[in-house]
Amino acid sequence: MSDIPEKASKPTDPWQRLRDLTRARIGLGRTGNAQTTRDVLSFQAAHAMARDAVHKPLDLDGLRRALAPATPLIVSSAASDRTAYLSRPDLGRRLAPESRALLHHEDWDLVFVLADGLSAEAVARQGPALFHACCQALPTWRIAPPVVALQGRVAIGDDIAEALGARMVAVMIGERPGLSVPESMGVYLTYDPVPGCPDSRRNCLSNIHPHGLGIEEACAKLVWLMREAQALKLTGIGLKERAPDLAPPNDQTAQPRAITSPLCEKDAP
Repeated sequence: MSDIPEKASKPTDPWQRLRDLTRARIGLGRTGNAQTTRDVLSFQAAHAMARDAVHKPLDLDGLRRALAPATPLIVSSAASDRTAYLSRPDLGRRLAPESRALLHHEDWDLVFVLADGLSAEAVARQGPALFHACCQALPTWRIAPPVVALQGRVAIGDDIAEALGARMVAVMIGERPGLSVPESMGVYLTYDPVPGCPDSRRNCLSNIHPHGLGIEEACAKLVWLMREAQALKLTGIGLKERAPDLAPPNDQTAQPRAITSPLCEKDAP
């Protein structure tokens, strides 16, 4: 019988099962009283990606191709550049005078605005797919050509909708990048938008990205909100999102789930 002791088995990591369910940083390892080098480098890389997302310009040519056959209108906010956009939020909420002149007043049920916000990559990746899905789901609605707003914040949609004569605006915008998802997009829906519209009159769908709310489910919720807004003639705190959950394949028994989703003012880009 050998006198050599058997090699001790590596202890099971109790956190791994939870890590498999989330992109959040939980149960980080340590060496002595410090984090492991791997975790420190991972955090620094994620932080750099978030910073890059804020400053990366919108790929207009790529966005035009993705929105085809629709021909987008390109406008800018009153913020002249990224520095002004980040330091003066008020400038990002209104159209530049020369951009307003490009928009002609007609009779539209809805206009989609794609704004770069705090992550241009988010709206470039998620925006066109959601736009096409919603247009397909609303074949009888008069939908204006999509508007791409550079250096734009949520409220710029009010200016755009008023100039175009749209009764409703859906602003797709890059959300503030996090340390796990730098390309998350939000959608802010407003009925009867006018400049100075309070955020309490908006509904928001957030965390639209491959690891969060998918395009198909986001479309179902957004279209439900749009139809309710058209019927009730309001959005915001008076409109609670109760869209039915999407049924799994071959399953028609999914039950509605009530979710309250009016915009919290502190969350608006």
